[in-house]
Amino acid sequence: MSLGFSKIYPPKNEKVLEYRPMSNERLALQEELKRRRAVVMDIPMVIDGKAVRTGNKLPLSCPHDHKHILGYYEKGGQQEVNLAIEAALKAKEAWENTHWETRAAVFMKAADLISGPYRASINAATMLGQSKNAYQAEIDAACELADFLRFNVFFMTQIYADQPINSEGVWNRVEFRPLEGFVFALTPFNFTAIAGNLCAAPALMGNVVVWKCADAQIYSAQVIMEIFMKAGLPAGVINLVFCDGPVAGNIIFEHRDFAGLHFTGSTGVFRHFWNLIGQNIGKYKSYPRIVGETGGKDFIIAHKSANADEVATGISRGAFEYQGQKCSAASRVYVPSNLWPAVSKKIKADAASMKMGGTEDFTNFVNAVITEVSFDKLKSYIEKAKVDIDAAILFGGKCDKTKGYFVEPTAIVTTNPHYATMVEELFGPVVTIYVYDEDKYEETLKLVDKTSEYALTGAIFANDKYALELALKALRHSAGNFYINDKPTGAVVGQQPFGGARASGTNDKAGSALNLLRWVSPRTIKETLLTPTDYRYPFLEEE
Repeated sequence: MSLGFSKIYPPKNEKVLEYRPMSNERLALQEELKRRRAVVMDIPMVIDGKAVRTGNKLPLSCPHDHKHILGYYEKGGQQEVNLAIEAALKAKEAWENTHWETRAAVFMKAADLISGPYRASINAATMLGQSKNAYQAEIDAACELADFLRFNVFFMTQIYADQPINSEGVWNRVEFRPLEGFVFALTPFNFTAIAGNLCAAPALMGNVVVWKCADAQIYSAQVIMEIFMKAGLPAGVINLVFCDGPVAGNIIFEHRDFAGLHFTGSTGVFRHFWNLIGQNIGKYKSYPRIVGETGGKDFIIAHKSANADEVATGISRGAFEYQGQKCSAASRVYVPSNLWPAVSKKIKADAASMKMGGTEDFTNFVNAVITEVSFDKLKSYIEKAKVDIDAAILFGGKCDKTKGYFVEPTAIVTTNPHYATMVEELFGPVVTIYVYDEDKYEETLKLVDKTSEYALTGAIFANDKYALELALKALRHSAGNFYINDKPTGAVVGQQPFGGARASGTNDKAGSALNLLRWVSPRTIKETLLTPTDYRYPFLEEE
């Protein structure tokens, strides 16, 4: 029991280390990469705090070296999903009645483990399993995940402190109860931090969780789970299962105690889940919370007043960092005719200088795409662009999966603003550029707004303040995260809460109190201090 008002001070964002040659962090990371490559790991599910094995072992390999086996994970099925639900519900009463300070301490310790003794381990796992270079892994696995955990604790205290006013003879208060049931966290391959946050955020608020990560992220997910357990997370609060999505969904979405979905993934899958939940709505104890961040067709638009070098750098970084496999990656670009000669020259030079290869070579800017399925999809779009009359390859276009799933940074230039790669999400190092008449800026803003069903991120480059103001108004609903004179990627926890609307999700803003509010069910309590003893009001008195 707490006998004081504990205060959590605003945290600072974890410093991103640079991994310069011969730096301590670089040497430690290189050593951990060597160690991990030399070991074939056995990765079980974790249910009720225990390792669970089925004997059905499936391999995990490096996307950039797909013949190298990192380890084998235990594939589960219906039985393991049911066990995870049972474990979560068994842990629920004790966890939701645990004081917030104790819950906070678990995740604050986890953050310190991530940024401290586990830093090299979680970064190396992300580099090998998800083919991220050292800097991208550092931003994601170490810094952003630690930030999520620390800032979430701070935001939790802000939520709890938000109390109603009192009136004479009355004490009003609100308690923020966890949801009644369990939360299903379904997490993607591309960000280790997202995987950790989607299960940790509901748990911090007193909920219990069944967590299914993407198969391509299992290698780093097991590190997250190890850290949570080392930080003191009680058994059953978060249960990690490896199974097919439909297997988990068919059980979870039929369960009476299903209370919420925390999801990052494709728009199609999210819409399917929403429909399934709607069909089953009468089965649940309460209306489930549905929180999802899905696809994006993120844009850059440049005004004729923009700096060409700044625009080109925004394209190069925004489109090609982590092989364009960020939900926020720039994939459609609108360049005014007056800037196009300078912009095209610089992005071609940038692309020519980008080295591509494995993550263990720190000089490689571009690594592999995540799976063969992704590789084949990207290659098909590139090959089609090579022959279409309204498209042309500006640079790149080569694909090779002999050793790893390598797709060159590729720029497609189109004369059709509704060309397929301007509209459809590709999720790879492919950007499509439309050159517009420099004097048709307003018409092009309307084009940006109407071309895609998504509304996740977007960027405007301009030095004309009126042009910026016009873009902010015209593109108000086109992006949940909007960037001025910067690439549309790189949201920082506590600084740019992340999420989009339209087909891009529910816009519940991971990295803010808005997201945590989705995992509580407030109860208002009115305590009357001087209780009436007569039903009569003064207005009833006779004159």
